[in-house]
This record gives sequence, C-alpha cells and structure tokens, in this order.
Amino acid sequence: MALRTAPRPAPAKPAPAPKAAPAAVPVAPMPATKALSLPATPTPGVKTTKLRVFRYRPERSDEPFYQEYTIPYHDDMVVLDALNYIKDRVDPTLTFRWSCRMGICGSCGMNVDGTPELTCSTYLKDLKKVPCVVEPLAGFPVLKDLVVDVEPFMRKLESVKPYLIRAEEKPLERGEYRQTPDQVEVYRQQSMCIHCMLCYAACPVYAHDPRFVGPAASALALRYELDSRDQGSAERLAAVATEHGIWQCTFVGECSVVCPKDVDPAGAIQQLKAMAATRLMRSVLLPLSSR
Repeated sequence: MALRTAPRPAPAKPAPAPKAAPAAVPVAPMPATKALSLPATPTPGVKTTKLRVFRYRPERSDEPFYQEYTIPYHDDMVVLDALNYIKDRVDPTLTFRWSCRMGICGSCGMNVDGTPELTCSTYLKDLKKVPCVVEPLAGFPVLKDLVVDVEPFMRKLESVKPYLIRAEEKPLERGEYRQTPDQVEVYRQQSMCIHCMLCYAACPVYAHDPRFVGPAASALALRYELDSRDQGSAERLAAVATEHGIWQCTFVGECSVVCPKDVDPAGAIQQLKAMAATRLMRSVLLPLSSR
C-alpha cells in the first residue's frame, strides 16, 4: 500500500487549517510530571518563547498546517527540549524522531528557521526569530508532522556498496585484515558521517532531482574507496559515476556547510570525480594495462 505523504506548503504562507479540526486550537495540557523542571504552562516571571511547528495529520486531513506553541524556557534548552516539552506537557499528538540527544544518532534532524539542523544541538537562545519555525527536512516525503520517509535515503546508501569488497575472502582462522593508524586516518573524516540527512535537505541538486545519489552516500563511497583493505574500486566507481550520480553535483557546497560532523561531502564528491575520470582515461589510453 502506497504511503500517504504531505505536500509542503510555501514557507511564507501558512497552509490552510485541516477540515476536521481548527489548526491552532491547543490541546488540553497534560498533568505536570516530576521528571521535568519547567512548569506545565507559562507563569509570570518565567521566560517564554514561541515555536511555530509544521503539522501533518494524515488520519484527519490531507492538508498540512502550522501550529504555534508558547512555552517557558531557560538558556540551556535546545530545540529538541522544546519539542519534548510540548509533547509531554502541551500536545501529546505532536510526532517527531529523536534518540540519543548527543549528536550521534542523527535522527532529530529538522529544518529550524529554514536551515537543516540537529535539534539536539541547536539552542533556543541562539535563534534570532520568534516564533522559531520547525519543519521536517526538505526534499523528503512527510509521513506525519516532523517525521519524513527515510527509505529513499537508505536505498541511496545501499547503492554505493558501503562495505569491503575483496577479490578473494580469506577464512577467519587466518586473521583480520589489519590496518595501521595512518591508514585509518586516510578515511577517518568520511567515516564520521551519522546519516542525519541534513546535507540532502540543503542540497539544491537533490531538491531538483530526487534520483541524485547525494552527498552522504557519495562520502560513504569515498570512505571505502580510501580503505586500504578494499578491492572493489571498479564496482563502486561504476555505481556512483552514473547519470544521477556524482556528475550531477554542481559543487554548491551547502552540504558541507550544514554537516554537523565536518565530513565535507562536497569535497568527497570532487575526489570521486577525479578518481572516476582517472580510471576512464586509463581505460582509454591504456586499454590493455592493469587498471
């Protein structure tokens, strides 16, 4: 059965309210819990801020809308804390992904004031606009509220053959494929990717062509290309140097700007282009030589 996904409203114009219920009608606050230090509703003398959150309720309406929340906050709160406060104290129907809260899992990526961010590391006090606008990552089908469909992204990762390819596997009893620390350092930068998909949300090429293999998958391909234990360069370069592969990249560089782990996927794509071009030239000029 096909997934129902939300059409995205224009950022400057809020989409119409759902037919089944008014858009901005607040849900009755839930009882306060001891686990949270903030009050359930803003009180005099407590700092408050506003969040304008993208909502999509496929079980109630085909139309997405925005809902505004006013919550108390303190200076060490991040956007994810605010969303959890809303979920726990104000509106339990709000849906979003998160896991580690430490910038490791990559699951809490969202558009915050139009910029792809990890909400677990984006502080409310650093945001310039009130209300802060929180939306799902651009370029991906929306399943519900701030949750996007990650399946297209996972298929792109799989397509670049992200594993060691050996011409001949040795049996386990013969030991591991060892590396020196210097050999590991060659690809360490690309191995830091946490697959948060922020680079895809920032990429203008992916926004224009969803079939584009994209930044994170390309950086992952380079990680294995640079691995001294790998022998599958021909297969992997053939997988990425396609019509919708690395040659689509126009080197805007926004993917590297928003990357929270300094993976530099834009630079990785240019390295893959150089490798693929070198391999092609060798095949043309030295057709009978070893490649």
